[in-house]
Amino acid sequence: MINFLAAISHPGFDPVMLSLGPLQIHWYGVAYVFGILFGWWYARRLAATDRLWANENSPITPVQVDDFLVWAVIGIILGGRVGYILFYDLQAYLNNPLQIFALWRGGMSFHGGLAGIVLAMVLFAKRAGFSPFSLFDIIAASCGIGLFLGRVANFVNAELFGRASDVPWAVIFPGTDGQPRHPSQLYEGLLEGLILFAVLAILCWHFKKLKYPGFVGGVFLCGYALSRIAVEFVRIPDPQLGYLLNTGWITMGMILSLPVLAVGIWGVVTSRNRAMLSSSA
Repeated sequence: MINFLAAISHPGFDPVMLSLGPLQIHWYGVAYVFGILFGWWYARRLAATDRLWANENSPITPVQVDDFLVWAVIGIILGGRVGYILFYDLQAYLNNPLQIFALWRGGMSFHGGLAGIVLAMVLFAKRAGFSPFSLFDIIAASCGIGLFLGRVANFVNAELFGRASDVPWAVIFPGTDGQPRHPSQLYEGLLEGLILFAVLAILCWHFKKLKYPGFVGGVFLCGYALSRIAVEFVRIPDPQLGYLLNTGWITMGMILSLPVLAVGIWGVVTSRNRAMLSSSA
């Protein structure tokens, strides 16, 4: 039996952090901005540290990281929005196409954003003349704090919460049936954000795994996919989709994470071959 007295009440934050006349600054948007800015700064540090790379020479310069920033923002926003529309709520946007542009109301898909930024990396690397795997390693190692901030913003907005639970840290979210629930947003923020960021930092700075193109990026994909699948067991699926295949437990997030996991494993397994090619070049 769930102990309601032991539950934590959600503070009921206003999704709008600051209003300046007609201009409204949302927590979700601030999370995106700070996440991207931190990722940019950290990616520049990795690119500027030659000892981390094969042949003691970074294949990417900090200036190229600067140039890629705009590409990354476009890839994340367009990919994230298109992914959410296609995978999570296509009919609603077909019925009201103008809502496609209402980004301040939320509706972004990580898997779509991942596809968008990967496409941006491939195109940018081809144009700049270096391996997209090295760029992917840098970006993968740099995005954990942004993922964490995004999930904190989900918690602030009281969205994407979990199933009813009697754990001591269960939260009663506004606008629900009043049952204490898993704060699944914070679970994801810790697993796919802070913890995965720390793991990748150790791989980059201590074990020098940037010398193996695709290894760090592969670990990121594996870590994200496993974290997302694990949390999906306690997270409530999007109401317009519910559980898939009449199982009562399979969600769209799980299904979309399986190919991510497969690509991540491939990236790790094949990274040594790419390292041998880069060393002989």
